[in-house]
Amino acid sequence: MQSLINRVKPAKQAKPDPAPSRWAWRMQRLMLTPTFRFGLRVGLPFSLALVAGMIYLSDEARRGQLIEVYANARSSIEQRPEFMVKLMAIDGAGDRLAAQVRAAVPVEFPISSFDLDLAALRDTVTLLPGVKQASLRIKPGGLLQVSVEPRVPVAIWRNEDGLVLVDVDGSPIGKIENRADRTDLPLLVGEAANTRVSEALELFRTATPINARLRGLVRMGARRWDVVLDRDQRIMLPETQPVQALERVIALENAQEVLSRDVARVDMRLAQRPTVQMNKEATQEWWRIRQISGQ
Repeated sequence: MQSLINRVKPAKQAKPDPAPSRWAWRMQRLMLTPTFRFGLRVGLPFSLALVAGMIYLSDEARRGQLIEVYANARSSIEQRPEFMVKLMAIDGAGDRLAAQVRAAVPVEFPISSFDLDLAALRDTVTLLPGVKQASLRIKPGGLLQVSVEPRVPVAIWRNEDGLVLVDVDGSPIGKIENRADRTDLPLLVGEAANTRVSEALELFRTATPINARLRGLVRMGARRWDVVLDRDQRIMLPETQPVQALERVIALENAQEVLSRDVARVDMRLAQRPTVQMNKEATQEWWRIRQISGQ
């Protein structure tokens, strides 16, 4: 029996394989991927926090509490004395324009600087007829500083709405009741006369020798100018080079006193053939003299 036992020897046990399993190998390779590691470090905590936040905010009462806490915190900061605006100062504008600016800015002081939309207020002020440019800023001490560059009237434009002050760009500034209110400014009349203010001012400068007789400029058909003098005289200028044509008329006046005669119109529309038209009385007298002389 003993010999039988000795003959039957136990089988040798197999040594464990040191190589990782297929799934372990795949997991190790996956852990070496930067994207996967970033997802574990950042993406997973963020997703868990997002889910927890959504669960917490799904309750309407909790959302209301958070909104109230945020509103109270913001209000406590905005209403601090250093952020309050108490006064408004306007620079660069006269009394009338300053009153228009104050009326256009409906701000009740004191007000928090966080509640002021300076860009919108600047656009509102710039839209005023008498304002060319405007800038707004909040200065220390709670002062809203409004700096205004006003439009300077250089002429009076008579149109269907009455007498309107315009600047050098032709932009309307404001109305006046009577021409006598601004006798220092030249008068422009006619459709689209405000679109050629610079040209009109140059004509007025050219007409300085006859300035005492000058009444204004009339824009004819939105194409050309007529220079209107006293005694119902007119100088009809061409569409192109009107200044040069007026200079020729001034030279004729200085040499031959053409405008001092009984002339109703000086037509310069054709540069090669300027025409002088006598007034009605002078024409009748001329015909009478011709009939008497038999010519």
